[in-house]
Amino acid sequence: MDRLRVAGLVVAGVTAALVLTAAQRPAALAQTLPGLWEISGLPGAKAPARECVTDTAALARYEHRARSCTMKVISDSAISSVVEYSCAAAGFGHTKVDVITPRSLRIETQGVSDNLPFSYTLQARRVGDCPVTASAARH
Repeated sequence: MDRLRVAGLVVAGVTAALVLTAAQRPAALAQTLPGLWEISGLPGAKAPARECVTDTAALARYEHRARSCTMKVISDSAISSVVEYSCAAAGFGHTKVDVITPRSLRIETQGVSDNLPFSYTLQARRVGDCPVTASAARH
């Protein structure tokens, strides 16, 4: 009976460690803030896109930002992080994020999205706070 308890505790500990790893936030993004970000370098785009980003960790999985994904930090420092992520059937990616300043990032990403390969480098720049919508202002 004691062996079963020990085995159960080991399995629970490993499961907890895997959950913590999956939920790990890249240290390089700790100094960035949510808000309105301007993204340059998007494949096929002639002009930068502006997006309201509520969680800057989503910038590390930009290709799959609208998908539910698990992310694992591979290497981490205050100025650069490398992550790998998986989005089930939607694909996966490998991304390096370099912090130029807390308001400016260089994002090198590659992987597979909807069964097609992708590889590109983005420049992300925080340009302000997200605009308040009429419906959000009423609440």
